[in-house]
Amino acid sequence: MLSLDLSKASSFLPPDYLDSRLPALEKAASMLANHNGPGGDFTGWVFLPRDYDKQEFVRIQAAAEKIRRQSQVLVVIGIGGSYLGARAVIDLLRSPNYNLKKKDTPDIFFAGNGLSTDALLELISLIGDRDFSVNVISKSGTTTEPAVAFRIFKNLLEEKYGKQGARDRIYATTDKTRGALKGLADAEGYEEFVVPDEVGGRYSVLTAVGLLPIAAAGIDIVALMDGARQAMEELAAGGADNPAWQYAALRHALYCSGKKVEMLAAYEPAFRFFAEWWKQLYGESEGKEGKGLFPASLEYTADLHSMGQYIQEGERILCETVVSFAPRGEVLIPHDPDNVDGLNFLAGKPLSFVAEKAMRGVILAHVDGGVPNVLIQMPSISEKSAGYLIYFFEYVCGLSGYLLEVNPFNQPGVEAYKSNMFALLGKPGYEDKQAELEARL
Repeated sequence: MLSLDLSKASSFLPPDYLDSRLPALEKAASMLANHNGPGGDFTGWVFLPRDYDKQEFVRIQAAAEKIRRQSQVLVVIGIGGSYLGARAVIDLLRSPNYNLKKKDTPDIFFAGNGLSTDALLELISLIGDRDFSVNVISKSGTTTEPAVAFRIFKNLLEEKYGKQGARDRIYATTDKTRGALKGLADAEGYEEFVVPDEVGGRYSVLTAVGLLPIAAAGIDIVALMDGARQAMEELAAGGADNPAWQYAALRHALYCSGKKVEMLAAYEPAFRFFAEWWKQLYGESEGKEGKGLFPASLEYTADLHSMGQYIQEGERILCETVVSFAPRGEVLIPHDPDNVDGLNFLAGKPLSFVAEKAMRGVILAHVDGGVPNVLIQMPSISEKSAGYLIYFFEYVCGLSGYLLEVNPFNQPGVEAYKSNMFALLGKPGYEDKQAELEARL
């Protein structure tokens, strides 16, 4: 399903860049498969497309149907991996304009991923007097942004429907046995779904974390999982012909050669939040111990008119991965009798022809400017292709982290800002740190 073209990047590296890394890749793949590498307790995603909880999957489908029947709006409350995967899939498969379209599924809004008062007030006004439900997603229930948002929307639900009515419209995706949200959900009787202990947040899109909002949008999650399972099975066979091994080796070799920033680019606006999900996946997995490619994203061709100059002639620390999809339909370019724009040579040609030639031209220009390029080509956008691409990027990320000799499944640096924020907010237990930080402000 996935076609990987490394020809415009491998030329920047020695011919043996892949062969020289095969022993390390074999070790990395073994650690992922056997869950015995650094962070192995969080590698449950490796066989998740096969071993997922089938009973919970049925409950997810039923809850999504209930949400579609009962509500005109679903508010998904979560931050980081608790929302990016779902938004990535919904935007890619349904459209970035999903909420503007006529449909028989609810509008889906994402909250709890920031602290903007204006954004929250706007969201409340967009809901208006429509019926709505809430899916709150948090392993602990104490992360500031989603916890504050859930307090607000829980209160709105209880004001609108009463405590019992609100209980019937709240879905909690949280820890199986412990945590503040788990305790509240048990006490209040919310329907609960599990954030698996063995799957970290940024790898959790194919669990209830992502699947419930995705299903609520009317997306076929069976086909999504089928695509991921196909990727799992195809990428399990190691060796030099494995595209995940090839891509991981090339990324590591480019990094070792001095490339420090990887740009993920696509020519589909619907891919924007998929790229945001990808940035968290790779940024949190590789960015530690002073190591890792910095993940950035670009939307072509629009960003060529803003970032193109730097990509072409700026500091030569960049490498680029382009994801391309075959179109699901076609538009023909009309003939203009006056030929004002001089483009009649394109008349009668499909727009996809122009896009393809533009992509190829951009790749060659960037390569000529010293930017190695990887091209990932997928079939037309579908549930199966999305599931396949999700798993491919996850698997490459696991391999890449082990090639860098870091733990790809922790994120110790994330706690630094949280500790400072709690101290400055006056959270009990942070008094000494609060005084220290305020003295520095």
